[in-house]
Amino acid sequence: MTALPLATVPAPAPARSLTRQLLHDSGYVLLGLPLALASFVVLVAGIALSAGLAVTTLGLPVLAGTLYAARGLADIERLRLPAVLRQPRVRPEYRTPEPGAGLWRRIFVPMRDAQSWLDLAHGLVKLVVALVTFVVTVVWWAVAVAGSLYWAYDWAIPRGPDDQDLSQLLGMGDGATPRIVLNTTLGLFCLMTLPIMMRGCALLQAGFARSLLTGVAEMRNRITTLEEQKRAAVSAEASALRRLERDIHDGPQQRLVRLAMDLSRARQQLAADPDAARRTLDEAVAQTRETLDELRALSRGIAPPILVDRGLPSALAALAARALVPTELVIDPALGTPAGRLDPAVENTAYFVVAEALTNVAKHSRAASSRVEVARRVGRLEILVRDDGLGGAHLAKGHGLAGIADRVRATGGTLDVRSPAGGPTEIRAELPR
Repeated sequence: MTALPLATVPAPAPARSLTRQLLHDSGYVLLGLPLALASFVVLVAGIALSAGLAVTTLGLPVLAGTLYAARGLADIERLRLPAVLRQPRVRPEYRTPEPGAGLWRRIFVPMRDAQSWLDLAHGLVKLVVALVTFVVTVVWWAVAVAGSLYWAYDWAIPRGPDDQDLSQLLGMGDGATPRIVLNTTLGLFCLMTLPIMMRGCALLQAGFARSLLTGVAEMRNRITTLEEQKRAAVSAEASALRRLERDIHDGPQQRLVRLAMDLSRARQQLAADPDAARRTLDEAVAQTRETLDELRALSRGIAPPILVDRGLPSALAALAARALVPTELVIDPALGTPAGRLDPAVENTAYFVVAEALTNVAKHSRAASSRVEVARRVGRLEILVRDDGLGGAHLAKGHGLAGIADRVRATGGTLDVRSPAGGPTEIRAELPR
């Protein structure tokens, strides 16, 4: 077993990252006001026009067009959210007209869609939020830039004999020195707090947009994901129970039946033929040992004690040592330390993935060697099982891969199988940790 150093992702320089985020946040807020103003004008005009035409049949098509316009403006805002919220873009699934629907049914489709009305509400109310954040952003940038450079242009500002500076009103004294000190201090304060204020303004505007434009969609996606994970967990447990039942029936149960028969025969032979009884008992002892070995093997497939006691590296090392195909194991040894141990559910899933993958390699791949890599990344555990076999493995074909996929999905992870004809085969799993 070879050790893989703890994987780290190169991070950008803090100053560069802070500056980039500051520019993103500032640009998001500053561009938000013109977009909000345009949205407000378009939507108010559409609502007013549809209300004015309500006495005729033209009011409904105008209202439907206004809702479609609100949807398009909302999509523009959704495109801008990931840079601020650092989350993938989410777009709701809007209601669509039924196949063969008539004109009026198509007109009424956006009116029966709750998300369309949320888009409209965002387009109307966003102007208030955008105006407040825009003013704060402009004022803070102006004070930060003008104040921190005040010492350079104080001499050029004309002043009358009756003018009073802020430093005089605050009792700091008269003259250029108190004035420059006060204004420069204010500028430096705003300059130092500029990233925080811009981040706050951007999050305020983006949070408002997210609550109306993607909140319902995110909740539905989360519910769908949880339902899929639940189905995958149930399927994985059912498959594991069926396999355990089959293994017990085909292995230990048959041996225990034979053991009972041997002991019964030995009891009958004990008085008439002690030598035959002794041979029968010897066979029974051998059967008992073989049964115990099979039971230990089954228990290792469920929850091996070495995994609980010594951690994932030791458990996978024992697994690789027992593999029928020569296997190279590359794993971070820190995963076996108390500080580096993962959640028990993640460890069990990782062990199951490697165990099933190596079993498939031995049964179906005709490989001469295999390699297992387990590495920690930011927020996830990556598992790669690679062999030099014939390839052709696919989730739809079974061979245990469907069970692996269910177990991985149950933990919220992903599984990717790449196995072109002729090989090699790569099974890559990512588990959240």
